Amino acid sequence: MSKHKSLVMGLLILGFLVQVILAQNQEQIKQEQPQTIISSQQMLTDMPPRASYDPGGRRDPFRDLLGNRTGTGKSRTTEGFLTIDNAKLVGIVKTPKGFIAIVSGPQEFPYFLKVGDKMADGYVLTIDESKVVFRKTHDRGFPLIRPRNVVKEINPEER
Repeated sequence: MSKHKSLVMGLLILGFLVQVILAQNQEQIKQEQPQTIISSQQMLTDMPPRASYDPGGRRDPFRDLLGNRTGTGKSRTTEGFLTIDNAKLVGIVKTPKGFIAIVSGPQEFPYFLKVGDKMADGYVLTIDESKVVFRKTHDRGFPLIRPRNVVKEINPEER
């Protein structure tokens, strides 16, 4: 039993010494790290100056090439957007509020369209069990003088 007591006492002393050494190391680390407090005004004055661009007679690369002629801030191109021409009718779902058309876009993302939803070149006019009627109001970004209807139907085998 005395061996057991001496072993426990030895372990307790060893544990105490390890704690003392660790505490001393932590104090040394705290003393080595300088404690500096920077005010918000100092942070602002120490920041590098804002970037500026001097064209030096060259074209400004950040200016719109089309000159934003429409005044809406949008580009006239419809590339990459869901248009009536690039929309592929995948299915039609009947809900308590009406029909919803499931359409696949140019990047193969599904879109869920209701009557009145706008697209890049028109909007959804009507939806019934087997077809969707779109009203095309623009062509390549320019308004059409006479809007026209485009009908897209589901194949009879898929109904």
